[in-house]
Formats: sequence, structure tokens, C-alpha cells
Amino acid sequence: MKFVIALAALPLALAACSKNDSTGNVDAPAAAPVAAAAAPAGQSWTETVVKTPEGYLMGNPNAAIKLVEYGARSCPTCGSFAREAYKPLTEKYVSTGKVSFEFRDFLVHGAPDVALTLLGQCGGVAPFFPLLEQMYGNQIAFLDKLQTMTPDQQKALANQPPTVVATKLAEQMGAIDFVKQRGIPEAKARACLADQKQLEVMAKPTENAMQAGTVTGTPTFLINDKKLDQVVSWDQMEKALKAAGA
Repeated sequence: MKFVIALAALPLALAACSKNDSTGNVDAPAAAPVAAAAAPAGQSWTETVVKTPEGYLMGNPNAAIKLVEYGARSCPTCGSFAREAYKPLTEKYVSTGKVSFEFRDFLVHGAPDVALTLLGQCGGVAPFFPLLEQMYGNQIAFLDKLQTMTPDQQKALANQPPTVVATKLAEQMGAIDFVKQRGIPEAKARACLADQKQLEVMAKPTENAMQAGTVTGTPTFLINDKKLDQVVSWDQMEKALKAAGA
């Protein structure tokens, strides 16, 4: 997948996320209640994180209810959901061992998502979810700064390698300073942004989901591999989790 920045359409591209054409049914009959599962001694499920082939998973890896989100870090709908949902999701459901939560970066907006995702994955496994939540908390400020780019600034990025574009957009959004304040040294952040090999690895979940037709927009949610229907709010998500037995 080749990532480019749609220069003339940048403000419009960030105004809304792609349409989510999910087909699952959150009004399906409720499943039998799932029993809670205790975390190993001295551990918390909300602090248990592993790298998966396509993303990062928090919680009991053997949870009966497996929630997956395909999300884009520059998607306003994803940001709204995260700010509303992540705290109750983790504290009320993941903490019980009934539900695991896997986040898969889906680069729907190209270069802006590439920049934020390279930085969001730069710290590795342990800080992935705290940094994801904090990035969504700061998302409006990132996007406001991004949309102040002049036509000349955008034109200067044309035909540049994706890693160069990612670095310039990260600088524009203040994202390098953002992660620096959260424990990622600037030199490491810039190295992550310049890592073409990691960019290609990071893009695979997006390519795979697009080729399979699994995801057409963000956010897209699955519970136990079944796509949910138009879930974009915490109320809708909690209803789906309860229907699954949480």
C-alpha cells in the first residue's frame, strides 16, 4: 500500500471518517452470562497487554468475549468513541477477565494516520494503550494544527517518500513533542517515523482488512469475529457487550 497525502482535500478528508457498513446485529438475543476470570496473582487484566499479528490486545487472552476495534487515530468518530468508552470498557469489562480488547490501527486517512500510528507504536507493548487513549484525548488539537497547513506547505510534500511526509505531519501536529512528554525520546520518535520497514509492517492489517472486505470505514467493531452494526457510541457498545454475555 502506498500512502500519499491528498493535498487539496486534506481538510475535507479529516472532517469525517469513512462509512462503516457493518452488518452485525446488536439486537440479537442475549447470550448466556459469562463468568469472570481472575487475573494471575499480582497482575491486572487492564495492564496485561500483548502484541498480536494485527494489533495490540489488552486483557485476558482467553476471554470468552473478544472485542476488536479497527480504528484510525485521525478519525474524529473514533476519537469521540475513545474519549467516551475506553475508561468504562476497561474498568467495567476488561478488568473482569470476561472481555479482551484488541485495537488494530486502520490507516483510513493515509499520511496523518501513518504519522500518529508510527509514534503510537514506537514505545512498544507496555505504553501502547495509555498512549492510544491520550492521543485520542488530544486528537482535536492534532487535527486543528494539521489543518493550518498552507497550500505551499502541502505542495512541498508532494512526491516525497511516506516517511518524510509522516515526519513533517508529525512536526506540524506537535506529535513528536507529545510523545516526548510521555517518555519517548525525540531521537527515538524520529527514528520510528523514518522506519520504512516498520511502516510496511504496520500497514499490513489495513491491507488485509481491505482485501478481505472486513473493514470499509472506521471505527469498525467485531465481537467474536462478528461485525457489529453501526456501533459508534458507548451506549451502543455496552448493549452489544451485554448481549454477548458480559
